[in-house]
Amino acid sequence: MDALDVARWQFGVTTVYHFLFVPLTIGLSVLVAILQTMWHRTGDEKYLKLTKFYGKLFLINFAMGVVTGIVQEFQFGMNWSDYSRFVGDIFGAPLAIEALVAFFLESTFIGLWIFGWDRLPKRLHLASIWAAAIGTNLSAYFILAANSFMQNPVGYRINPETGRAELTDFVAVLTNKVALITFPHTIAGAFLVAGSLLVAVAMWHLVRNRDSADTPAYRFAAKFGSWVTLVSAAAVAITGDIQGKIMTEVQPMKMAAAEGLYTTESPASFSVLTVGSLDGSRELFALKIPHLLSWLGTGDPNGTVHGINDLQAQYAAQYGAGSYTPIIPVTYWSFRFMIGFGMAAAAIALLVLWSQRKGRTPTNKWLLRAGLIMPLLPLAANSFGWIFTEMGRQPWIVFGEMLTRDGVSRSVSLTEVLTSFTAFTLIYATLAVIEVKLLLRYAKAGVPDVTPNPEIDDSHDDAERPLAFAY
Repeated sequence: MDALDVARWQFGVTTVYHFLFVPLTIGLSVLVAILQTMWHRTGDEKYLKLTKFYGKLFLINFAMGVVTGIVQEFQFGMNWSDYSRFVGDIFGAPLAIEALVAFFLESTFIGLWIFGWDRLPKRLHLASIWAAAIGTNLSAYFILAANSFMQNPVGYRINPETGRAELTDFVAVLTNKVALITFPHTIAGAFLVAGSLLVAVAMWHLVRNRDSADTPAYRFAAKFGSWVTLVSAAAVAITGDIQGKIMTEVQPMKMAAAEGLYTTESPASFSVLTVGSLDGSRELFALKIPHLLSWLGTGDPNGTVHGINDLQAQYAAQYGAGSYTPIIPVTYWSFRFMIGFGMAAAAIALLVLWSQRKGRTPTNKWLLRAGLIMPLLPLAANSFGWIFTEMGRQPWIVFGEMLTRDGVSRSVSLTEVLTSFTAFTLIYATLAVIEVKLLLRYAKAGVPDVTPNPEIDDSHDDAERPLAFAY
């Protein structure tokens, strides 16, 4: 073990941990805005209750996401200074816009939304949560644009004197074909998580107390969340299919590694289950679907998918001696876990909708148990998706331009990296306990009372009257 190994582990753990909060923040921001819009248009009290209820969960998660995201960015200067030096001219531009525009937009209007219930006009307060939701999604796009440069470098040149990548076309970076499809795929995955959370919390309250006065609110939340989950699952599948074809074009080794395909095939079959040798170098047994991999990778059921061995020989000739093959078991299984967990969440959502047909209230305890674990499934799918995305790019930190081993800080020792890794892990473990306790506490508390404050003067026009509700 050396500093490079620990630095990679630290960045991997930090990134996966941070991304546990990101999809829920992205998805819930929009769903809370939709719920408040429904209240604004209908005046139905149940929508206001759900807005404030899920709004609390959104705020808790948003706060944790900000904290973990800031810590994650510290690592670029701490452990990956050579990478930052090489790509900073390009990588810094979208991240700077994300911080100066999107994040400030998001944070400012979240503040207005939190403290504006009793102070802002109804429409302006509604606009605040929509502005925050838009800022949240804009943040995601700029970050994904930066990450997409690592997957498919565009809009740059290498300065022969400094050896640094320099930005030549910022529009090309923002319109990178990888970013354009990764963004909708990531957003769909975020709504999959948020919809699942709506279902899980609502199902718990429905089964626990069927005769509650708030049952109509929970029934709506369960249905709404289920439909969001199903539509998101379909969007994930469609965008994932397009993403697979672009990945085959710009990173063919990643697609070959996802399948564990060692020899070029035309047509190529998709492996549902493969048992390989311990070193991952050859296939021992496989259950396959004919032609599917060709269709996923090229759009043609008889298309050619290049194998690992051929690509390794090609890259060795192009970039020099060395291994350009990622860890096959990691890419193979993370790809399948990503798909499997996402499909499982969609299946539970379908069962929840079926259990509420013709006005029925869910009573099945097994369905309740499935509903409670439902948010964990798309969270796991999102995490495995990012593990596949980043591990499948290895050994490159910037594909075709910089190897991961060349991006680590040369002045940081193994002891220093281990110290920071241990400290971050302990901090994150503490934050995880706080996050879970807060979410469970407020989720169990149920929807709040929204009885109007009698001290408010009702003589004002509805569009201008301040809102004061017991929160």
